[in-house]
Formats: sequence, structure tokens, C-alpha cells
Amino acid sequence: MNVGFIGLGLMGRPMALHLEKAGHSLHLWARRPESLAPFAAVNAKTHASPAEVAKHAEVVIVMVADAPDVERVCLGEDGLAAGGKPGLVVVDMSTINPNAARTIGQRLAEKGIEFVDAPVSGGETGAINAALTVMVGGKPAAFEKVKPLLEKMGKSVTLIGDSGAGQVAKACNQILTGVGVLAVAEAFNFAAKSGVDPGKVREALLGGFAYSKILENHGQRMLDRNFKPGFKAWMHQKDLRIVMEEAHRLGLMLPSAAATAQIFNAIVGSGMGENDSIAALKLLEKMSTPE
Repeated sequence: MNVGFIGLGLMGRPMALHLEKAGHSLHLWARRPESLAPFAAVNAKTHASPAEVAKHAEVVIVMVADAPDVERVCLGEDGLAAGGKPGLVVVDMSTINPNAARTIGQRLAEKGIEFVDAPVSGGETGAINAALTVMVGGKPAAFEKVKPLLEKMGKSVTLIGDSGAGQVAKACNQILTGVGVLAVAEAFNFAAKSGVDPGKVREALLGGFAYSKILENHGQRMLDRNFKPGFKAWMHQKDLRIVMEEAHRLGLMLPSAAATAQIFNAIVGSGMGENDSIAALKLLEKMSTPE
């Protein structure tokens, strides 16, 4: 296929390269020219705007930070809607508010453009290894068209439901992963402050009902003091903001998610937003150490 890709950052870059390696022709636009450098030696053409990308593509994938960015790329003056022909499918793999996804989809539909929300879980490592979990919302026919592309980037691709359903699933994922990271950080800090080796505690817990991927993977990174971002803390803060916005809209009580959202606010407010989300451990250590 001729595939457009917009959003060539930490995760978008390896995702796009997987598509090129699979034989697809890439059509790219980026705000920062340096984002395009890794594509100089592959089958990729650079365009002057999202509208120009849309003119050359059958499917356009968007992987940007938040809903305002998706809206600008899709509906701005030189956005995808300005250049896309009826039948174009736009796949937004960003993490945004479910209602924003539905609204953007409705406005693109007025131009005859299909919209699929397909946020992912797995971080930079999952993107590099084509092992992402992809949660999809949209019409079945559009899903079937883009599924072969998604399968080149992810190990698990699931159609959840109509437009916005993918973003709801991602919000659920961020509740579980955010609370999970905080729980592991709390356990390790508790062990250390009690004079017990957190590594030995982790080893024991991995063999019982407390086992989780977060304890296994993120827990080891905490022990290694490896705070290099696979998923930045400010991004998890943003995702939990989306969760709480939806909770307020729906009148839901999410006590664990609310407390975790406050911790991520504090991580970012303490200047650790560019660290991995496991910086929750550093924050807890700081809070529990006498000045």
C-alpha cells in the first residue's frame, strides 16, 4: 500500500520502519526535519503538509501526543481532510480522549474519510520489536483494510467496538498499568525502608499470586535504577488525565486511578516528567526520606 505516517517520534519512527520493511511505500510529514533523517535510505517520500500526504496515500497513520495535535493533523487548514479523497482511512494510534476520537471521526466522515482509533500499549520496546498491543475502534470494513498494517507493528490486534472504543480500552490499560507501577514502587520502597532487599522480595513475589508483567519487567528496571524512558512519566500523566476526565463525565468513582493520577502529577511537578513512569519509585523515596 501507499501508507502515510505522521508522528515519527520515540514510537512512531520504528513503527513506520516496520511498514517500510514489509514492502509498503511511505509518505511522510513531520514538524521537525530531524525526525525524517532515519528514512533517507528507505522507500519513503517526504511531503510539505498532511494534506499532501493524504493525496498520495490509501491509509494514513497518525501517532502524535494528544487530541489537539490529532485534530490539527486531521482537520487543520493543511490537514488530512483537505487533501484526502473519499475512501481514505485515517488510523489514529495516539492516545486521546474517547469523545475527541468520536468527534474527529464524525468530522472526517463528512468528507468521506474513514477514521479508526487504534491506540497501543507496549512503549518504545514494543514499537521496536513490533510487539505492540493494538486496541481498535471503528467500522469492521475499515478495520479489515488496515489490519494487515497493524499486524506489522503489533503482536495483538483487537477490534473492540465502534469509534472511540479503542481509546476506552487504552484508558483501561492506563488505569491498570499506572496503578501497577505505583504498587510495585510502593512495595519496593516499603521493603527497602524496612531493611529488606527489594530484589529478593521481587524474586519471591514472582512465584506467587502477586506476579505481574509490571513486577517482572518494570520491577527489574526499578532495581537497576534504569529510568531511561520507554514511556515517559508526563505521557502517563496525560493518559490518566484522560481517564479522570471521562470519569467525571460519566459520574464514576475511580479511587485507585485518582490517587495514581495525583502521584504522576507530583512526578512531573518534581521535574521528572522526562523519566520513565517508574520514576514513581524515586518520588516515593524522596517523600519518605527525612531532609
